[in-house]
Amino acid sequence: MTEGAALRLADIAASPSPVQERAQALLIELGRHIAFDASWIALAEPDGVKYTSLASTALEDSTLQYLSGPSTAQDIELTGNSRAGPPLSGADLSYPVQELQTWAECLLPAGFGDALSVGLFGPGRRRHVGFLTLLFRGEERPSTTARRILSRLLPTLISGIDPVRSMTAAALLVHHSDAGVVLLPGRIGVGPMPGLPDDELLAADSALLNFARAAIGDGQTFASFLWPRGGRHAPNGHVRVTVLGGDDGLRAVLTGIVVLSSAGDLRGLTPRELEVLGLVIDGHSNHEIAGELVIATRTVAAHLEHILAKLQAGSRTLAAVRAERAGLYVPAPRPRRE
Repeated sequence: MTEGAALRLADIAASPSPVQERAQALLIELGRHIAFDASWIALAEPDGVKYTSLASTALEDSTLQYLSGPSTAQDIELTGNSRAGPPLSGADLSYPVQELQTWAECLLPAGFGDALSVGLFGPGRRRHVGFLTLLFRGEERPSTTARRILSRLLPTLISGIDPVRSMTAAALLVHHSDAGVVLLPGRIGVGPMPGLPDDELLAADSALLNFARAAIGDGQTFASFLWPRGGRHAPNGHVRVTVLGGDDGLRAVLTGIVVLSSAGDLRGLTPRELEVLGLVIDGHSNHEIAGELVIATRTVAAHLEHILAKLQAGSRTLAAVRAERAGLYVPAPRPRRE
């Protein structure tokens, strides 16, 4: 394999196109250097029950559906491909491949006799990114050269399909980003954001992440708001929260990311005024705000007067619009969604 070919794969892996398109292009390019008959690449779902298909070549829809199911995930575990290691073929197993359910029910009936398969792991070989299999028909077996080429190209292939890599690149564009986490689906919680430290505000069951998940669940792919440090009245000031939703087709693997950064210009608004302003943005009346904050209605009116002056707005509606545009929204915590 030439250096030029390796560079072409690296260019595909680094492209800004959607991960599914990158995966398909990587398989097609890989097929120019390894003579396989079909291929499948998928992302590992965090619960370990199954895989989300990304791309394939020369496979029927029924085969792809089977490969994305729990039987294949179990067989990947049995063969050791759910752990970091070199590419394995059927000949490397201590038992015939037909003893594996995936081979007996799916791959052998489809005409495949062997495969070169490998688990895909992120930097440090701890985070399970996905799985790749190259399939061979009949009695054909993967060659030593094919193993060597695939082993060499694994870091490039992993980089190209890793959705966390794409989201991390977006996270690093957030100005003065100080901390971040990856939101994982369902109740699985959070994962580390490469290149950014964790923060106590980003605990898996925190009110902040409850709100971030709710924003993504409401269909938002981007949200930016302020969050108080040290409690509701922000004794330690505010931080800016940026939420980016993951690709709709990959939500079983990655929900999104949450990044913390400096609050920026607060236009002289006090923590209490920001709290009132957040409720105004949510559409609450002065009476409702008073009940929520346990203060007098006239106190709310006084806060609102100061808010209008600081935002140079002639009405509460204009103040709400300007505040949202300036990223001055402090949301009231929502209950966790079941």
